[in-house]
Amino acid sequence: MAEVFYTSAIPFNVIRNPAFAKKCEMIGKYGVGYKPPSYHDIREKLLKQVVSKTNLMLEEYKEEWKRTGSTIMSNGWTDKKRHSICNFLVNSSKGTVFLYSLDTSDISKTTDKVFKMLDDVVEYVGEENVVQVVTDNAANFNAAGDLLMQKIERLYWTPCAVHCNDLIFEDFEKNLKVHELTIKKGRQANLKDKPI
Repeated sequence: MAEVFYTSAIPFNVIRNPAFAKKCEMIGKYGVGYKPPSYHDIREKLLKQVVSKTNLMLEEYKEEWKRTGSTIMSNGWTDKKRHSICNFLVNSSKGTVFLYSLDTSDISKTTDKVFKMLDDVVEYVGEENVVQVVTDNAANFNAAGDLLMQKIERLYWTPCAVHCNDLIFEDFEKNLKVHELTIKKGRQANLKDKPI
């Protein structure tokens, strides 16, 4: 089985996917004579079925957004090729849904552009369904959050608590040498705990 991963360049972490384990179990239950789906089936018929199933699940989440409201969360990062990416997720009492990623490399990070980006996400989810927008605490996001709250008076912009904590620890590390070693050890311990 490992050869399939190696010869198809399948990321090793796929083996941790519960759907992969379920697939292996189902093949075992089927027994001898199991025939895998064809190339055409997997890229056409089966893909359409999974997309339909995903869209049905998304509709259940959208109904919850209408009932209880939702929080839009954004997370910016830079990939290995130095592209700026912003992920958008929606959280509600039903759970969190990934909406989409946006390559923001070519978007200037001015307040107006950030506001437009956030406003587009709010409109996509439905202004009436959004209670809160959470972003990092950079000055442009802060100003864009203020503009968003002016436009939609019942909406709240909130800086991400984790980002705020990261900034606090960066200040500790830079300005309070007594904490430098502790923070360094914490980072090393955190890296050891992360799965490879």
